[in-house]
Amino acid sequence: MTAAAAAATAVLTALVAGPTAGTARAVQPERLDIDLAADTGAFHGGAAGSLYGVYGDGVPSRNLIEGMHLRTVSTKAQDGPQHPGADALEILPPFVDSRGKDVYIYMTDIYRGFPYQWPGSDGPARLADFKKKITEQVRQVKTMGDYRDHVVYVPFNEPEGNMFGTGPWSYGNVNWLDRPEQFFAAWKEVYHLIKSLDPDARIAGPNTSQLFDQVKGFLAYAKAHDVVPDVMTWHELSSPAAVRTSVAKYRSWEKETGIGPLPVNVNEYGHNYHLSVPGQVVQWVSAIEESKIDADLAYWNMDGNLNDSAVEANRGNGQWWLFNAYGQMSGRTVKVTAPHPNVQYTLQGVATLDRGKRQSRAVFGGKSGDADVVFRNVDPKLFGTTVHAAVQEIPWTGQVGDSAQPLRLADRKAEVGADGSVTLPMRDMNEMSAYQVILSPGAAAGAPAVPSVSWRKTYEAENATYTGSGYSRNGPEGTPRDVGKFATSGAYNVGGLRTGSNGVLAFDVDVPQDGTYDLNVFANSYNQYSLVKEQGPTNVFLRVDGEDPQELRLPLGYKWVVWGHTDTAVRLTAGRHRITLAAQDPELGATQGDAIIDKLDLSLRDAVVRPAVYEAEFAAVNGTGPVYTRTGASGPGVVPLGNGASTTFWVHSPADGETTVSVDHLGGGLASLTVNGEKANLPAVGGAGKGTNTVKLFLSGGVNKITLTGTSGAPVLDRLRVVKSQGTLKPVVHQAENGSVTGAAKVTTAHTFATGGKAVTDIGSGKANALTLDVTAARAGRHALTIRYSNAEQAPATHYNPDPVARHADLSVNGAAGRRLLFPTTFHFNNFWELSVPVTLRQGTNRLSFTADELPDFDGDTYNQYDQRSPYAPVIDQVAVTPLSAP
Repeated sequence: MTAAAAAATAVLTALVAGPTAGTARAVQPERLDIDLAADTGAFHGGAAGSLYGVYGDGVPSRNLIEGMHLRTVSTKAQDGPQHPGADALEILPPFVDSRGKDVYIYMTDIYRGFPYQWPGSDGPARLADFKKKITEQVRQVKTMGDYRDHVVYVPFNEPEGNMFGTGPWSYGNVNWLDRPEQFFAAWKEVYHLIKSLDPDARIAGPNTSQLFDQVKGFLAYAKAHDVVPDVMTWHELSSPAAVRTSVAKYRSWEKETGIGPLPVNVNEYGHNYHLSVPGQVVQWVSAIEESKIDADLAYWNMDGNLNDSAVEANRGNGQWWLFNAYGQMSGRTVKVTAPHPNVQYTLQGVATLDRGKRQSRAVFGGKSGDADVVFRNVDPKLFGTTVHAAVQEIPWTGQVGDSAQPLRLADRKAEVGADGSVTLPMRDMNEMSAYQVILSPGAAAGAPAVPSVSWRKTYEAENATYTGSGYSRNGPEGTPRDVGKFATSGAYNVGGLRTGSNGVLAFDVDVPQDGTYDLNVFANSYNQYSLVKEQGPTNVFLRVDGEDPQELRLPLGYKWVVWGHTDTAVRLTAGRHRITLAAQDPELGATQGDAIIDKLDLSLRDAVVRPAVYEAEFAAVNGTGPVYTRTGASGPGVVPLGNGASTTFWVHSPADGETTVSVDHLGGGLASLTVNGEKANLPAVGGAGKGTNTVKLFLSGGVNKITLTGTSGAPVLDRLRVVKSQGTLKPVVHQAENGSVTGAAKVTTAHTFATGGKAVTDIGSGKANALTLDVTAARAGRHALTIRYSNAEQAPATHYNPDPVARHADLSVNGAAGRRLLFPTTFHFNNFWELSVPVTLRQGTNRLSFTADELPDFDGDTYNQYDQRSPYAPVIDQVAVTPLSAP
């Protein structure tokens, strides 16, 4: 049994048996101690920050921004040439409207290169040019209305390494860490300039690459000259342990110099080895939350994907769901004592107690093996003598691998021990996963929910049998000693399935019973590699015991060892089987491309697919709170929705299309329902007595925001049950090549994975080059427009970041003003994804027009000179029209 599967079984058994505190063992497992009586301050949520993580409105979607509870974003100056997208004033409205707090503008990123290529014959001339650009940036911010209140200016970035370091682009070839006079003087000039232009401006600095001891001297100078930053910033590209140590050191300097305490933003944290891996990132989260600061995930790769949290436009990976869990914490943090306090690559966690909700939440991870999670001082006035424990796992799904909602490992009652403690034995944990426990009163809890998956197991590619040509065993990849590389399950992967190979990778599996098993192949193809460029997604061939061939297209990535997963299903009988991935198949053909394989996951769900269950008492509430005394509910509690009170669920959908949502309630009134901000065209849900309202909703692939709001009486909400369905909200599909193309736009057969082998390209570079489609709607109202597209445009980069461009299209419906849509990279023009947007259609025929043109800079009269704003729309394959809802 794998670590994850064993954890599910062990936790379930332990909770059935009750708490185990005080039970003698030959070898005691490690212990994560959560003291609910030791208050450590208000929950802050500051670890949910991002450097260059937002490209523009729609990349990523507002759902992903809000659902991640993104608090701060650091990004480039408007129209800066560092990277495509991420322009400060273009991301400001969607970020703030999605409940974001502050946008930190890297003012230096108005220049190209790193070190920054600021022009001028000497230091004073360079500083003069920079001050002109600062003046323009502040002027632009002042046009943003109330949004300007969410801006923080960052005048310098890692000044010791470029502008005020040594080298050809420095101010005077003198590192300020050795001789600070030039930097200090420049800081004072720039500080006064910004404040003179905008007296209410907030300024952050010094923004060093780490907390150098010389920063204490900077603080003393800033106080003496009345130029103390409003926010203190530096970077932590080392370890979570350094976060706690550095913040404590900095706070001691504040006391010594007599300033502050100032807000702190560690606006770059983490490495490739950590990012995307819930079990790694939770260690950073715990240190950042304990320190009560803000912090932004580091930008090593693509902008616009929330630092390897977002997949495509609207999907989240495991890291995203970790931040979703972290952001739903509330109340006060409590003391968490780890078995190895402040030591990276060990079990760490963060926990809260919300007395109003009568809940304690803990998020933890970072180790494989066993541990006891112990809640101490469980207040009987809040919880009673019986608690309900919901135990979930947030697995790693790769950098570009979509993840469903956290897995339910166990859902059980437990008696509080005589010493006021509850012990949850966690067995065979996976160090790449994070875990969540939600503790609440359990006396009135209904029948427990079963685990999400009844059996699962992982098979590492390096342990599989390879025959044929081209084999390579690659690794070790990222490790604690080599954090610049990407994390990989088991640290190794296998290559060999490529063009011209006859390789076969065979996994011997053993399953417990007959059934249909979900099979996930974790793989990667580098989109810029020569063999991959030819076709795009690398195709391989799967068989079970030599039978039932399937062709799989493996995921692309922006670099090697960037993992996603291709999913399918296989029918297996109880016992042993051989599952093969091959570069040739006698019935289906041969591989084109080049792929590496990390692992294969098998999981068994019940023969009848159960809906995903979302308990109302665990959802986000506004104007109300959970109640734990009502019987007849599914979980430990319910949520009453008085007039205007609401509860919000973050719901996963594996694909764009129809979903059946069952709203279970205990009666008491009626509520309205919205999906992704759209009010559903449905009767109100609820009623006088206990019941279920079953509705059909269009959900976008990935993350969806479903909100229920009380409209009359006080409906008592129990839960949502969500399952994919079909047959009611029927999509009407229109092939792009059947539309009308004008100007240079044309039908192409160059992209073999387009539906029917045809698509439309060269839309844009002027409105005359357009695609027009006539689509039909059976009734008037709101519909989902699902656009199947590809986009692989990439701008020339100046350093390690790949710089894909999110192309845009202006969509006009029935001649109305165009709506601008952003389309994230699909990594290859022969790799097609779907993007769904809501539109209003009239009954019958509607005319859609797709155009594009290069967007000017902020002031409208200049254009980017580094190919960072495309004049073209994506390649469009087809458009599907689907009603948004039906009773």
